[in-house]
Amino acid sequence: MNELTKAEEQIMQYIWKLEKAFLKDVVEQFPEPKPAYTTISTVVRVLVKKGFLNFESFGKIRQYYATVSKEQYFKKHFKNVIGNFFSGSSSKFALFFTENEDLKLSELEEIKNLIEEKIETLKEQND
Repeated sequence: MNELTKAEEQIMQYIWKLEKAFLKDVVEQFPEPKPAYTTISTVVRVLVKKGFLNFESFGKIRQYYATVSKEQYFKKHFKNVIGNFFSGSSSKFALFFTENEDLKLSELEEIKNLIEEKIETLKEQND
């Protein structure tokens, strides 16, 4: 799966939010000053070519939808970040995250609880 440019990612964010959208719907999502309609149309065509979007035709009008979920893209992108910046080590990322973020005690406890729940689930699956 290819990485998205900033412009592509912004359009994907809007389409993930809308689920299905005509080009005019995507244009309406942009804050003022909006990019040119033709610019957005070009980026959408690139996203179709890359396989991130597909469409359904209604005469000359196309309704676009994502072929890759936000979760799928994030998971792949996140793996690349961990691979590129933390030598593939999730624990190095966690250490970096906890040392470089101003996390409240309650946030750290919540993260700890989520990790403990995941550990229990994995233990149950392996039994």
